[in-house]
Amino acid sequence: MLILLPPSESKRAGGRGRTRLDLADLRFPELIAEREQTARALVHVATSGDRDEAAKALGIPRTLVDELDTNAAIFDAPVMPALDRYTGVLFDALDAPTLPQEARRHLGRTAAIHSAVFGPIGALDRIPDYRMSATSRLPGIRLRSLWASAVTAALAQVAGPIIDLRSEGYVALGPVGDRDDTAFVRVVTEGPDGTRRALNHFNKHAKGMLVRAFALERPRVRSVHGFVEWARSAGFRMESAANREVLLVAD
Repeated sequence: MLILLPPSESKRAGGRGRTRLDLADLRFPELIAEREQTARALVHVATSGDRDEAAKALGIPRTLVDELDTNAAIFDAPVMPALDRYTGVLFDALDAPTLPQEARRHLGRTAAIHSAVFGPIGALDRIPDYRMSATSRLPGIRLRSLWASAVTAALAQVAGPIIDLRSEGYVALGPVGDRDDTAFVRVVTEGPDGTRRALNHFNKHAKGMLVRAFALERPRVRSVHGFVEWARSAGFRMESAANREVLLVAD
């Protein structure tokens, strides 16, 4: 099976040792051409000269314009496992650095994080620091046109169910395709009267806690139904819904 996670705007800086980015070593190696094109375009934007325009195109606040230098060094910067690189609400709840090694290895086998630069990558794939999102604009590239069909084809090779925890912006960059063994997880909250509404920022915390529990328990899941049943047994309020969706009811 595969759990698909969104990335995070915030990341840990630095890296480990003298290793550098190796696009051929990332999960789904068939996406290397799209990765190369996107990463090269990102470097081009970062070194284009007009830093204000470059920051605007990439959605970087003016106060963080120095992150363009981070993008410029993407091929030469030190790397670290994606699980450790990303921070923010979801990844803080997942708290990967405190997971036992077997739990981390389990996520390395069963989880992928959808980067705007690299597409879906293995949870333990080593990547550099960067600043780019699904809404960033690169010259001569329409991200959805570049990535969507290629990612769909790559995901079609995944055996077993796909549990999609991505935001809708990243789903658009790589739909899971027309297969029955997938589920998009939508996080909702329930009011005193039973009315449910979608969560925005805080849905990330619920997703992070879900993935942490999955990593620690390492259940053998062979279907969407099996994943829902496991989540319930682990204390999560989860239920199947229409249109290949699963609802995660957060407190």
